[in-house]
Amino acid sequence: MSGKHGIFIVLEGIEGSGKTTQAALLGEWLEQLDLPYRLTREPGGTELGESIRRLLLHGGAMPAVAELLLMLAARSALLAEVVRPALAASEIVVADRYSLSTLAYQGYGRELDLPQVRRAIKLATDGLIPDLTLVLDVPRSEGEARRASGRSGEDRIERAGSAFHGRVAEAYRLLADTEPQTMRLDGGGEPGVVQLRIRRELALRFPETFPSAAG
Repeated sequence: MSGKHGIFIVLEGIEGSGKTTQAALLGEWLEQLDLPYRLTREPGGTELGESIRRLLLHGGAMPAVAELLLMLAARSALLAEVVRPALAASEIVVADRYSLSTLAYQGYGRELDLPQVRRAIKLATDGLIPDLTLVLDVPRSEGEARRASGRSGEDRIERAGSAFHGRVAEAYRLLADTEPQTMRLDGGGEPGVVQLRIRRELALRFPETFPSAAG
């Protein structure tokens, strides 16, 4: 059951892929087009979600299953309080992470049982699938360099180690080619160049909503 009327767009990728920057730039474009929109991030976006975000990113060690369930609790609240109402009001929702992150980080990265992870995601989302998920594809070395230059210190997940992040990167490559309504997009280059690629893809996918010039 979706209850969808708007357009649900998700930006995904490894740490340092630029999705947060691109989500903000996309919001600026939608503002210029005078299209109603909502930007969201995961985990977060609600009072419960932001509390869970602090725990997940800056708390201490926790079992992988606990991490999974906390992520999904934050998502469930975000969908109920923000995403579904926005879609029902015919808004465009631009999400910084969604279910693909759970598969990549908790499924592949933490090596949890993938069928169980998928069932848990379905329960938390009531089966809501984005209209389009764009995986911003950048080499791990570029992502790490961007992250190092962009902030001070690392959060709990960023500190998970090279093997973990290698599994996450490989998962994104696989998932981008196999999950429904999902595609890989070159995330390399200056932010403005990447943003134009995103806008062109949106114009191709949703020509009734976005201008074909996409500039």
